[in-house]
Amino acid sequence: MSLAVEAKKVVKQFGNIRALDELSFQIKTGEIYGLIGPNGAGKTTMLRIISTLLLPTSGTVHVFGQNVTNNASEVRKILTYLPEEAGAYRNLSGWEYLKFMAKFNTTNTEKIQQIIDEAAKISGLGERLKDRAKTYSKGMKRRLLVARALMTKPKLAILDEPASGLDVLHAYHVRKIIKNYVKEHEVTVLLSSHNMLEVEYLCNNVALLDKGKIIVEGSPKNLITKYECENLEEVFAKVVGYA
Repeated sequence: MSLAVEAKKVVKQFGNIRALDELSFQIKTGEIYGLIGPNGAGKTTMLRIISTLLLPTSGTVHVFGQNVTNNASEVRKILTYLPEEAGAYRNLSGWEYLKFMAKFNTTNTEKIQQIIDEAAKISGLGERLKDRAKTYSKGMKRRLLVARALMTKPKLAILDEPASGLDVLHAYHVRKIIKNYVKEHEVTVLLSSHNMLEVEYLCNNVALLDKGKIIVEGSPKNLITKYECENLEEVFAKVVGYA
């Protein structure tokens, strides 16, 4: 089995607060894996550690065999990270923003254009890419940013709450982008979400987090069957004792 991510007993301590409490999980190459749970469960902290933006207090994380602590520069070459609070430059058009970001990956003019064309296709924004980002709705901005995260065909794309706060149609489009892109390309996706119904649609496997710990892990379908529930929200409520 080829692993995209392997986390072993990851702990993150912020003063007296233990944000992550010995998290261990594996993500297979080519799957969409979800870290889900309520706000404050530790999802974003884990994503930042995998992205090399935070150091773990203890434990290890490997991305395609590379240790995120010891080989951070190599890990950054093979992943992209889209934070929940990410934004585009307001006064740049969609096209200008994508071109600006593409130049961080290559100086080859032809390759830059290929990357931009790929992003345009992913976003589905069409002629609106000519307009400045400040004229975009929240959903349009998110589609642009998801396209930016996927346009270089990273080995691992890390997406923090990719459809958070979007209306039904934009959220549907973002989810469809992610699901179709993984099918068409050799990309592994790790995403976080507190929207468990969204995750049912997207993810091959999920880990439910609560207070920095994984309380249950598996495929959405298997978890729903195992706990005799109708959806993941009910599973979570049941395993943490709310139901």
